[in-house]
Amino acid sequence: MKSKISFFLLSLVGGAMAFFVSDNFFKNTNENNFDSQTRIVNESPKFTMVNASTNVPKELDFTNAAEKTVNAVVHISSEFQQTYPSDPMMEFFWGPQGSRMRPQVATGSGVIISEDGFIVTNNHVIDEAEKIIITLNDGRELEAELIGADPNTDLALLKVEDTQLPFTQFGNSDDVKLGDWVLAVGNPFNLTSTVTAGIVSAKARNINILRRNENVFPLESFIQTDAAVNPGNSGGALVNPNGLLVGINTAIASKTGSYSGYSFAIPSNIALKVVNDLKKYGMVQRAFIGVIIQDVTQDIMNEFEFPDTKGVMVNGLTDGGAAYDAGIEKNDVILKVENIEVNDVPELQEQIGKFKPGDKVNLIVRRDNETQLINVTLRNESGNTAIVDRKKIEAESTIFGASLKDIGDDYRSINVLHGVMIQDINDGRLKDAGLKKGFIITHIDKAPIKSKIQLIDLLKSKKGGVLIEGKYQNGVKGYFGFGL
Repeated sequence: MKSKISFFLLSLVGGAMAFFVSDNFFKNTNENNFDSQTRIVNESPKFTMVNASTNVPKELDFTNAAEKTVNAVVHISSEFQQTYPSDPMMEFFWGPQGSRMRPQVATGSGVIISEDGFIVTNNHVIDEAEKIIITLNDGRELEAELIGADPNTDLALLKVEDTQLPFTQFGNSDDVKLGDWVLAVGNPFNLTSTVTAGIVSAKARNINILRRNENVFPLESFIQTDAAVNPGNSGGALVNPNGLLVGINTAIASKTGSYSGYSFAIPSNIALKVVNDLKKYGMVQRAFIGVIIQDVTQDIMNEFEFPDTKGVMVNGLTDGGAAYDAGIEKNDVILKVENIEVNDVPELQEQIGKFKPGDKVNLIVRRDNETQLINVTLRNESGNTAIVDRKKIEAESTIFGASLKDIGDDYRSINVLHGVMIQDINDGRLKDAGLKKGFIITHIDKAPIKSKIQLIDLLKSKKGGVLIEGKYQNGVKGYFGFGL
């Protein structure tokens, strides 16, 4: 009996202990699990912002330069007419149709260089444009006036009517060194306000891109960079980390038409000279030394026993030219232009390209292994020091509100062998008679017209009724009559 009672008490104690342990253990565990799940639901991790600024060397911080430049770089849209040959099938059924004109649009970039709206771009961006639209970085659109263009450097100067515009200041491209960081800013593929970075990989590059026209005397001394440049970047800015303009992006080296590793920019020193001339004279005042020059190669160094390959060798002289009169001789080696070293033809052309006819320039020349300073008075293409003012010429080529231009052999395809083109037309008798820009005047009162001087003299001497005959550039004939 006692053993049964002892067993019963022992079982009762053991069960109580088991209940106590189980109740406390699982309760705590469940409470812990519940609290943990509650925290997961109510205190889920939040996304936080980390400071993205980095401490980079000052010379590698492009943020200020980019911010300043994107507002000074504009998108350019130029509208022009392109001539297409007639359709042979149409001519088979309907006879001669003549060439056809179709509207086209070209796009590129430009750089605002003054707060009152002067803009520099490439000549090929606005070439033959009838209308030029500028889109600012803030989205505003303005129509631009062409102040002047220079195919020799592929530069053009535009003007929009606005004030207090953001602009980029010119830097000194002579100070740019190989390895310097630069930014290319423009509108590639119509992607506005695009900034790319690279380094200057070469200077004074001549890539013969401007020799397409036989009437062009190109000045090529490009800054070569590896900043990405694509179609649409033409005319955009190349700036240094301080945001100063050191070049105008112009071309790429590519077999595909898109960026392949190298881009080329016109040095700012050339661009500054060109835009100042275009603004003041309407045309560039190109200066010449009057020499035939070539690089000093290893073979030339050995042949003439030069001490090194530095400088540019004079291979010939223009009779009565600037260099001839200054005392420069054949086989002289030009080492410096105004203390700037020149070691190849493009470098010499770049330095001379900064001056105008009549300027006196100091040249350091080596002759018979001795150096000497020679002062040369630069001349224009005609061999004198005169400054040619296109604005004055155009004023003398205007009558009754129409600006006139002599034509060459460019319009034989529409059977025009002589005539004078209306380059621009404003209010006046010719506009009132119905004549338009681009019309080619071939006859006045049945008399053939062969030059603008002849046309102006003829109209000035006429009295009474006048009959003008000519053709549009698509070959369509036009007749206009008015009284004097």
